[in-house]
Amino acid sequence: MKEPIRVLQVLGGTSLGGAESRVMDSYRHMDRDRIQFDFCVHSEETGFFDEEIERLGGHVYRVPRFRVTNWHAYRKAWKAFFAEHPGYRAVHGHMTSTASIYLPIAKKSGVPLTIAHARSAGVDPGLKGMLTRILRRNLGKKADLCLTCSYLAGEAVFGKKMARAGLVQTVPNAIDASAFAYNKEIRESMRHQLRIPPDALVIGHVGRFGHMKNHDFLLDVFERVNKELPGSRLLLVGEGSLLPAVKEKAASLGLLDNVIFTGNQAKVSDYYQAMDFFVFPSIFEGLPGTVIEAQASGLRCLISDSVTPEVLITGLAQAMPLSLGADRWAANILERKGYSREQMEQAVKDAGFDVSDQVKMLETIYLQEKIL
Repeated sequence: MKEPIRVLQVLGGTSLGGAESRVMDSYRHMDRDRIQFDFCVHSEETGFFDEEIERLGGHVYRVPRFRVTNWHAYRKAWKAFFAEHPGYRAVHGHMTSTASIYLPIAKKSGVPLTIAHARSAGVDPGLKGMLTRILRRNLGKKADLCLTCSYLAGEAVFGKKMARAGLVQTVPNAIDASAFAYNKEIRESMRHQLRIPPDALVIGHVGRFGHMKNHDFLLDVFERVNKELPGSRLLLVGEGSLLPAVKEKAASLGLLDNVIFTGNQAKVSDYYQAMDFFVFPSIFEGLPGTVIEAQASGLRCLISDSVTPEVLITGLAQAMPLSLGADRWAANILERKGYSREQMEQAVKDAGFDVSDQVKMLETIYLQEKIL
């Protein structure tokens, strides 16, 4: 039997982040007799998906985290990596902050296809964000193929000129829609497990506790909802560096008994079932798969208009400016909270956000006979 081609996926880590989850969705549904993934990450920590990657036939390799001061060591590590691991058909870089370094090294080492994949439409604040912008400059000229999860992310990473010229191909952040279909039995079980009263309104959010997700504003919104509906709950799924600060603010607002912190969860689909309303006030995003997942679960959603409108794939989701403030956000939730959950799996598939469609696109890219 012919050996499968191997594609190297470059990420920050293999945790339960958005990009990592989307890559793993593709990996699970890929024809692994034809295409196998390996992963190169910028972390020494064992990631959530490491064991599954090995079980599916992939390998996890590690390079040092880039810190500016280790510029030469970082380049040296990548040169050594490709010298020790030749034969990749493609290198797919999801970590665009340093892709301008490792993709040219991959190309020079004989990799036929190098791909830069925009996953976010913004950068972190301060010096880190400034450095990311500098490193991304002219990235489009240093990769064979430029992919993006949304038009806004493509503009942010590769520049407006490339995006408007049609030189950036969109590959939506697709999900396994069937895994998120509304299930009344799971809903009742999860609410019992989480000790949520049957009649309590549950506002939910799934995401890393970081600057971009704007949990601070989310707590302000929930405080106002809870004043109107004192038994409400805020269900927060995820982990991250700002988790202690969010807990501290919840305590200062007197909401700690009403906020449920679950940490990262392997089967996040079950937690959507327990929710009644999904709120996503991000400052910037790429194309958040969580908003697609929430709609697949039949949840009404309120998202910030900083998020690409490409996620508004059903009538369940509405966008609102953050500048309108927490009072207006809370009013929107209270006005729209009364509805019946419906099956939305097919609507998500019809909108082109099912993983099976994404896998076909990626297989065509990886297996193309003539490399660009």
